[in-house]
Amino acid sequence: MTAADPPAVPCVGAVVHDRDRRLLLVRRRNEPGRGLWSLPGGRVEPGETAAGAVEREVREETGLRVRAGAEVGRIRIEGGAVVYDVVDLACTLLDPGARPVAGDDAADAVFADAATLAGLPCTPRLVETLRGWGVLPD
Repeated sequence: MTAADPPAVPCVGAVVHDRDRRLLLVRRRNEPGRGLWSLPGGRVEPGETAAGAVEREVREETGLRVRAGAEVGRIRIEGGAVVYDVVDLACTLLDPGARPVAGDDAADAVFADAATLAGLPCTPRLVETLRGWGVLPD
């Protein structure tokens, strides 16, 4: 990092599919991307692991309990004075029959199939990134 580089903020995102291979998405309540759909996630708190952070964020934003798994991919999102360094983790639902309920930073939450996702206004590069990682819903 040079003096001109903005500081990196460690963040996580959750790639969660239900038993029908629909993808868990939240509509963001806050910036960046307020009103747009994206993966649940957020900042890693001091002393927290990426796995712990993603499990907490999914619970806070959707009410769902998940177990974090392997890294799916990593992206950097410019945020003005900072850069969000986001590691996205595959997560397994602990209660496969549970339904998401928006909470915390989410204005809404849904399991989206491919047709539903195609009609949602998403955060920049979300669909292309998920396509490249091979994790789009069926």
